[in-house]
Amino acid sequence: MKILVTGATGYIGKRIVPFLVNEGHQVVCAVRDKLRAEKSYFEEELIDVVEVDFLKPETLHNIPKDIDIAYYLIHSMSNTSKDFKSLEERCAVNFKEALEFTDVKQVIYLSGITNEDKLSKHLQSRKNVEELLESSNYALTIFKAGIIVGSGSSSFEIIRDLVEKLPVMIAPKWLNTKTQPLAVRDVLAFLTRAAGNEAVYNKSYDVFGPEVLTYKQMLLQFAQVRGLKRYILTVPVMTPKLSSYWLYFVTSTSYKLATSLVDSMGVQIIGKASDINTLLDVNPLTYKEAVALAFEKIEQNSIISSWKDSMVSSGRLGKQLHKYVNVPKYGCFTDYKERPITDAQKTIDKIWAIGGTTGWYYGTFLWRIRGYIDKLVGGIGLRRGRTSLTELDAGDALDFWRVIFADKDQQKLLLYAEMRLPGEAWLEFKIEDNLLKQTATFRPRGLWGRLYWYTVLPFHGLIFNGMINKLVDVQS
Repeated sequence: MKILVTGATGYIGKRIVPFLVNEGHQVVCAVRDKLRAEKSYFEEELIDVVEVDFLKPETLHNIPKDIDIAYYLIHSMSNTSKDFKSLEERCAVNFKEALEFTDVKQVIYLSGITNEDKLSKHLQSRKNVEELLESSNYALTIFKAGIIVGSGSSSFEIIRDLVEKLPVMIAPKWLNTKTQPLAVRDVLAFLTRAAGNEAVYNKSYDVFGPEVLTYKQMLLQFAQVRGLKRYILTVPVMTPKLSSYWLYFVTSTSYKLATSLVDSMGVQIIGKASDINTLLDVNPLTYKEAVALAFEKIEQNSIISSWKDSMVSSGRLGKQLHKYVNVPKYGCFTDYKERPITDAQKTIDKIWAIGGTTGWYYGTFLWRIRGYIDKLVGGIGLRRGRTSLTELDAGDALDFWRVIFADKDQQKLLLYAEMRLPGEAWLEFKIEDNLLKQTATFRPRGLWGRLYWYTVLPFHGLIFNGMINKLVDVQS
């Protein structure tokens, strides 16, 4: 079958595409920006990549007419737009209208469990989208999941931060909210096994794990899997705002995402039983099994996707990477350095491993201080780290940078700064003519931007010199 996958650069999208390809399907990946698409998408014969923004009707003609199945995996946890609800609705309406001009037989939508009378803004929006996607031209299958547990998922990474950083937690009362966590492996099983299955046409199913757990129980069970002893005291006096700050300062989430999570975590997420597990032959893992499986992937350095690479985790960057590929030259300050190299492959490997647990090769403590300062002023700091220890792709988060361009064949890596700055900053590594060329570019915004550059200039001289020397194995 020919299958359209929207949200192909998202957490679930990145994982479902290989599943579908392995089953022999022709997959059309719809992405807003081709630069963010996986390189492997362009190398695989069974994958086509089309640039489609469902908020821009003029791009919808890029969707092929001869598709059989479509996955709607578009949604956001961002609070950045006051028109969040209307944007979600416009995406859904534009998607449906575009799909009605194709040969599609079935649309599969991953939504959230919405059985409570009082819903968070995001759960209510997903419920609205379910209704908007209904059409007489195709069959709609809806899977409504709660907390998704897997390496790189937002819930997994946030719980990991809390458990591994805090032996004792004084936590908000919403930790007593009940939910039914589901392993990401099982989510993918439901989604893929439903494709073309007429038994699930025009039906909606809650999908969930075998246990009802509170968030507190999830934290304690996570600690047990990790062999850690943790103590949690919940208090009723912590307001949603304080709860958001608690998550923001302790975990790798942004403040805006933290507020969305707090809003959603106050809502009980309990699914309604159905025959879907038997129908699709899915036997969901327990929470502990899902956590243990996630750590197997982490230890193997085989995390396919992470919420940190989503633009939701971005402090500054917009949705289109191509806007930042061409580094400006005029009205900018630059710090340019070059060094001869003796082993290009070794240097490239070191560049591709930069940041995260590896650090920045020189003055890493100064990078950490800059990260703490950024966090104190509401930025993202160095908390995001990186998804893979050795691989980088356009769109990946890298500490407080975003990967704009990464190509080992062209021997070039371009990063864009997402820390709080009075301006914009880029960091480029490029090998040409047997030289490693390292360029830091800063486009200041107003007087404060210029003052900032001159203030940090002495540190740049120290850090950037030391870093390029380490990359080419020259003694500082």
